[in-house]
Amino acid sequence: MNIKPSAAIRKNYNEISELCKRSGEPVYLTKNGEGDLVVMDIETFARRESMLRLREKLVAAEEDRLNGAPGHSIDEVAAMMKSAIREVLDAQRR
Repeated sequence: MNIKPSAAIRKNYNEISELCKRSGEPVYLTKNGEGDLVVMDIETFARRESMLRLREKLVAAEEDRLNGAPGHSIDEVAAMMKSAIREVLDAQRR
């Protein structure tokens, strides 16, 4: 986990930007010793957003299944998984 004081973003923007890109992790900024902001590079953000959308879809599908919704064939599931994988890979390329 990368933690920096908030003043570091003003003084060392390029350093923090490079740290975010190199580590693929967010940098947590503090103000007066308390958590204040989280900074991450755009690729990491896009990847996280894609993963969250995928998880939301999986949770919704599981809820539907538990509520008696009709299932999907193996071919339908394979097509949905390929689509989800493409979405995540496309987000990583941005």
